[in-house]
Parts: sequence; structure tokens; C-alpha cells
Amino acid sequence: MQDNPSSPLRDSFGREIHYLRLSVTDRCNLRCRYCRVDNSFIPHERVMRYEEMEKLVDLLVPLGVGKVRLTGGEPFVRKGFPEFLTRLRTAHPELDLRLTTNGVMLAPHAQLLKELGVRVNLSLDSLKPQRFASVTGRDLLPRVLDALDALQHHDVPLKINAVAMRGVNDDELPDFLALAADRGLDVRFIEFMPMGEGTLWSDSTYWPAREILESAGKLVKLGPAVNNSALDGPATMYPILGTRGRFGLITPLSCHFCATCNRLRLTSDGRLRTCLFDDREYALLPLLRRTDIPEERRLELVRRIVEKAVTRKPVGADILAKRRNEVARRTMTSIGG
Repeated sequence: MQDNPSSPLRDSFGREIHYLRLSVTDRCNLRCRYCRVDNSFIPHERVMRYEEMEKLVDLLVPLGVGKVRLTGGEPFVRKGFPEFLTRLRTAHPELDLRLTTNGVMLAPHAQLLKELGVRVNLSLDSLKPQRFASVTGRDLLPRVLDALDALQHHDVPLKINAVAMRGVNDDELPDFLALAADRGLDVRFIEFMPMGEGTLWSDSTYWPAREILESAGKLVKLGPAVNNSALDGPATMYPILGTRGRFGLITPLSCHFCATCNRLRLTSDGRLRTCLFDDREYALLPLLRRTDIPEERRLELVRRIVEKAVTRKPVGADILAKRRNEVARRTMTSIGG
């Protein structure tokens, strides 16, 4: 789907907002060491109901949001998620609907994802069973690979995302390149971001894209860089010559893409976040649940908050430069990635 050029959601830097990342839950069936450090979760009563999420999507689509990515935690751990997906597609047939998942519970739903036209990003940080269990806290790699098989069997548009961590999975670059080449897949390495205190993040685990690309170029023949922003997002993709596979890099730290950022994030507890690295949030859920004013008025007030928040959307790279070695307070699983 092409971006809507007439979107009224425009920030003070002239960036138009077309993309919402919506976290349906902060809960997950993995315990990835780079993502979260404890087992505390948002209480159920503070998590948005599906109907509330649907109202917010209904509100944002007329404002120019044409792409919605559903994230977590892990979306499939929340009861009723496939039905929620179906309702979103029914309400918005033209919506570019996407999903980020760890794949553990996905395989039985691959056909539905194909029918609904959902594009999938599958998070997979190791292809070695023992290491996968060490990083994620669960020995579930076979189920993720089953999901990969099911998605390809049903021809679901698919990308593999791996968080690139020096000293953790850097030795698996040849295996990921082979996966892309052999299966005709897009495999993207994402620079490790300083999110969440107490995670694996450190200067020693940060593996910059420049070094990753240099290493990849010694293992396979890569074609010139391409970036189809409508499909690739912020990734720079490199064809693996002689195959249908591509290798990509997402560089939020070494070569940020803030100038073209077109996204908002909505946490599972109903907080609007205009930048991943900015800890400033706008609580929408309390207003949605107020009973002392009519719903139409509530939604109008929510719309005004969204529009005001967008005008204050910062440049994430500036925040990182001021923060230096500090990490964002919220972990990735509580933000929704």
C-alpha cells in the first residue's frame, strides 16, 4: 500500500504519519535476555480491550494511517487474537496489515494470515537450538521453524528479523545468509538498541551495521543496496546474487532514519509513544474509558491528543546523542517494539 500524501498528521519537522505499531499485549511466551529482565506484566485491567484498539484504529485511519503492525509481547499469547485480526481486516479491507511474532504459536494460523493478507515479520535471533534456548529462555526453536515452514507453504509474505549481538549470535551470520539464499527469504539484521535497563545491551554487544555488512560481503556476493520503503521500511536490502534471497540491515544507531520516520507506537496499556527512544508518553486509555462524557466527545478528545502529540514528535537520534550510554526506561516488550 502506498503512503497517503494527504495525511493531516504532520509533525513539526514536516514528517507525515502513516504507520501505527499497536501492541496487543506485553506478555510473551519467551524470556529473551535482550528484551526483558523480569516477569512482571501490566495487570489485565490496565490493558486495552480489543474493542478499544479497534476504536483507535477506526480513529487513525481517516487521519491518514494506512499501515498497522500488530506487536507484543507475543500477539498470539492473547486469547482471541485471530478473531481480532479478522475484525480489523473486515473493518478496513484496504489497510496494510502486518504482524511481528516470535512464531512459537503461529503455525496453526498460517492459512488465516494468508487469507487476511497479513504480512509477517518473524523474530529469530539464533538458528542453534542450544543458543536459542539460552537467549530466549525456552527450548522452542523447532516450533519457530515449523512456523517458518507453514508461512512459506501458504505463501505468506515473510521477513526474518534478527537482533545482531556481538559475542552472542555474530558467528551465525553464515547460517542466516544461507537461510536467505536457500529459501529465497529476506533476512534482516537489526542493530542492538539501548532499550531497557538490565538487558544484554552494552557497548561490547553492540555490533554496528558497517561491520556486519563487511563480514557478509566476505561470505556471499551481494548486489547493490536497494530500499523499497513501501515494503522494506527502514531496512537497506542487498540481493544475494545467484539466489532469490536478500540480506538487509536496519540501522537505528549507526545510520538513523529519523528524517523519514512516519510511525507512532501504541502500548498495550493505551499509551501513545511518538518515538521509540523518547520516554514521553500520552495516556489515551483513561480518556477512552471515561463514562461521564459521550463516546463521540471522548473520541474527539483522543483525536486532539494524537494530533498534538504528533506535532511534538522528536528526532530520536537527538535523544540518543544526549543520552549517551543511558538506556530507555521501558523495555521493548512493554513498548511493543
